Amino acid sequence: MSQILAEYYISGSNVLLPTLVAELDLPAASAIWPSTALSLVVTSTLLIFGRMTDMFGGYLIYTAGALWLTISSILCGVSQTWLMLVICRALQGFGLAAFLPSGIMVLGSTYRPGPRKNIVFSIYGACAALGFFVGIFFSGLCGEYLTWRWYFFFGAILSAITTALASFSIPRDYHEKRKIGIKMDWAGACLSVPAAVLIVFPIADSSYAPQGWKTPYIPLFLALGLIFLGAMVYVEGWVVENPLLPGDIFHVKYMTPLVIALLFLYGTLGIFMLYAVLYMSDIMGASPMQIVAWCAPMGVGGLILSVGGGMIFHKVPGTILMMISCLGYVGSGLFFAVIPPGGNYWAFVFPSMLCGTIGIDISFNLANVFITTNLPKARQGLAGALINCTLHMGIAVMLGFADITQTQTEELGTRKSYKAVFWYQTGLAILGLLIVVFFVRIREAKSEMTIDEREAMAAEENGRVGDTSSI
Repeated sequence: MSQILAEYYISGSNVLLPTLVAELDLPAASAIWPSTALSLVVTSTLLIFGRMTDMFGGYLIYTAGALWLTISSILCGVSQTWLMLVICRALQGFGLAAFLPSGIMVLGSTYRPGPRKNIVFSIYGACAALGFFVGIFFSGLCGEYLTWRWYFFFGAILSAITTALASFSIPRDYHEKRKIGIKMDWAGACLSVPAAVLIVFPIADSSYAPQGWKTPYIPLFLALGLIFLGAMVYVEGWVVENPLLPGDIFHVKYMTPLVIALLFLYGTLGIFMLYAVLYMSDIMGASPMQIVAWCAPMGVGGLILSVGGGMIFHKVPGTILMMISCLGYVGSGLFFAVIPPGGNYWAFVFPSMLCGTIGIDISFNLANVFITTNLPKARQGLAGALINCTLHMGIAVMLGFADITQTQTEELGTRKSYKAVFWYQTGLAILGLLIVVFFVRIREAKSEMTIDEREAMAAEENGRVGDTSSI
């Protein structure tokens, strides 16, 4: 449900955007903020909630996040002005930021490396594709037959169900986590939020600022964001003892190039989710419910592909699967980039949807298994935060540059400016593919000992060697 709701609130809001502009008098310059406000809060607070998950356990943070999402969704539904809606959308971000890393922490610490864990994470990943479709379905239903408010009320109902299910099904791990003694990195928390906000905000808003990049606050905020980021890197690397994002996490072999590749690949996902809907609506003239039908292959294909993928992760090298995923990302943008005027759905949109689900489902599931398996149990909350921070940071930053591409090519006409964005998306996917081909090597996800078990065995062997030498 956490995956379904995360994608529900990202994909569905894109379909509702024209309705929100008309009914709430949403200014054109602020049209991005009902979606961007959510992503901005999620991106800037994921690491903090990841640390809180390692401090207080998955049960408390997950259920609290789901409950908060229920409340904030109701507030979105009763919003009377566009500004109130944007603020409430930002409040929703705290709920998503809380239960995304905690959900991965619960799964990562419960299941041992091997086929069973692969299948569980594949089902979890399948819900991302399902959530994409569910979000578009409910937004299309509400936009065509009900009111936009019911989109958020349906989300609140789903969030309430999630809260109830979580309270009964997730193991109580509060006391176990408190015994570990992990503490909050307040310096990193205070620096990470303004760094993320001040970097993402000017990139996202530059396309709609009065003078673009020449608008004074755009370069000013970006410069301040880079300063905060530099300060955070220094403090996290050389000052504090318990950094939010420890540098040694990137000592895991192939972790750094994988995360960089995923930033580009996940960025293409955000572009695809927005601009595919815009192209189908504005250029192909599809109604909200027609868009729902056209996106169905992505939801159904995601379910089939994710569950099937979980059964082969322990048999096929992860590098091969990542390459296939990258080709899926490339195809999702390329089919829209080359679609001619009056292009046929089955020849272009349908294969693009299939490529999109190949891209996100394989890469997301594989990254979840790789990162959670290579981090100890005490850092599973960090693993969840890193996975989702990479996802949402990639979407926020790359989508911001996509908006710049679209606005800078507006003189070509709406259709050609959208196609320029899809070429940009294709280029990002090819860059991610090249990084995977040359720098990432992931073996089969087979049954093996956990990091904690390997460290305990190594410590035991060292103890035996020490006893022998003393004798």
